[in-house]
Amino acid sequence: MSRHKSLTLALPYGLAILLTSCARHPPSSAGHLQTGESVVLVGLEPATLAFVPMLSAPVKVRSTYREGLPQTVAYESGRDYVLTPTGQIRRTPDSRIPDFSTNILYGKLDFNHTQFPGFGNAGFFVFVDYLYPEKHLPDAPPMANDAPGLPNTRAKLQAGGKIRIVAYGDSITAGGDVSAPGLIFWERWAEALRQKYPHATIETINGATGGDSTVQGLQRLSEKVLAQKPDLVLIGFGMNDHNLGGVPPAAFADNLRKMVDQVRSGTGAEVVLFSAFPPNPRWHYNSHNMAAYAVATEEVAREKHCAFADVFRLWQQYAEKKKPEDLLGNNINHPNDFGHWIYFQALVAMQVP
Repeated sequence: MSRHKSLTLALPYGLAILLTSCARHPPSSAGHLQTGESVVLVGLEPATLAFVPMLSAPVKVRSTYREGLPQTVAYESGRDYVLTPTGQIRRTPDSRIPDFSTNILYGKLDFNHTQFPGFGNAGFFVFVDYLYPEKHLPDAPPMANDAPGLPNTRAKLQAGGKIRIVAYGDSITAGGDVSAPGLIFWERWAEALRQKYPHATIETINGATGGDSTVQGLQRLSEKVLAQKPDLVLIGFGMNDHNLGGVPPAAFADNLRKMVDQVRSGTGAEVVLFSAFPPNPRWHYNSHNMAAYAVATEEVAREKHCAFADVFRLWQQYAEKKKPEDLLGNNINHPNDFGHWIYFQALVAMQVP
């Protein structure tokens, strides 16, 4: 379990809107800046960016999500890639960009990842910074508008008090396949809000366990969450529940209800529920039913009057123009650094009155 102290967190809706723009970087008079959008490039085939870039502005293409790392390779237009006015990017014949067609899982259908040691997409991504017009901003995901918000958390932050947050879920919440702990979505959320309440003290605790469904989530709840005496708990399951042979949606929803009830009765903490995204459609264990688990998560949030972050819908907005592999760190069911940014955006987009 990792503990990170002195992080601040704020939740009012007005602030969330402010931080949504800050998270994308402040818009300039020319447009909005998208940073670190990830794609993998196959041979000389084009890949599509989420937005149409403004080619009159600088575009950066590099090998790492963060700029300026010792291992970062800055790719050059014309030498390594070509970017079209319609938002497509492709490798050149002599490109230094890795060819995703050499990935061990490329072209595999109904693949069982256990049969392919060394699987994963790390080392194949390129990360792109570019400006795009404001009119292309995605619609905000619909939220559980009848949620009462997180008044206790907000009041403590405004008073400069102490808040303990537990992030609870599976390997996604635990940070699987992020390149640095600070890029985990809930850590980014806290970090983005640090300066908003400089007098508040926040302790964040990673209570997630890789491979868990809501069944194990209930079993570990006392140790991983209740014993930590949190003020706020972020709960996100579904990826392992949804797998073939996993937990049916109705039982999944009931397990979430029990978690919320036990957190509230055992600690008095406020709760945020967040949904998950669909894994690689070519993965053997994919039940292709993640939408049902996203719906169940939102329904429980409404029923239990929890705050809700609609990761599923926001992920789908980005995925409309992208390959699943563009966003998957392990090529199966873990978001890469940019995928964690999408989760982060879903958190800051919560409508919390």
